[in-house]
Amino acid sequence: MNKHRSIVERLKPGEDFQVALKRIASEHKVKAGVIASAVGSFKTASLRFAGANEATTITGPLEVVSVTGTISDKGMHVHMSVSDSSGRTVGGHLMPGCKVFTTIELVILDLSDEWVFDRKPCEHTSYMELDAHRSDGK
Repeated sequence: MNKHRSIVERLKPGEDFQVALKRIASEHKVKAGVIASAVGSFKTASLRFAGANEATTITGPLEVVSVTGTISDKGMHVHMSVSDSSGRTVGGHLMPGCKVFTTIELVILDLSDEWVFDRKPCEHTSYMELDAHRSDGK
């Protein structure tokens, strides 16, 4: 029987969200994780929009509307949506520079007992894409 574990952290003002995810994956030796929940706010968000080559920085305060993605100690693929004070909502690929405003309450489900998430270059996309395999080799 598999026993998944959860990792719960509160990120503090000024922390960079992407840097924190990398730190958590490394410290907890996460081989395969999914973001179950991330609630809070950013003072700035840095997102790469669909088809764009560069990140766009959005100045807040910004409310986190949704975060979804896979993480491991080998890399991550995270998408996020944020809304401003008028309710305008934008989303895209998480980039460095998302600075916590008040808090981020983060919950990660660690699936490392069953899976390993590697990242390998894909000939079709030119990105480092998910290469998931069972941790027991099956």
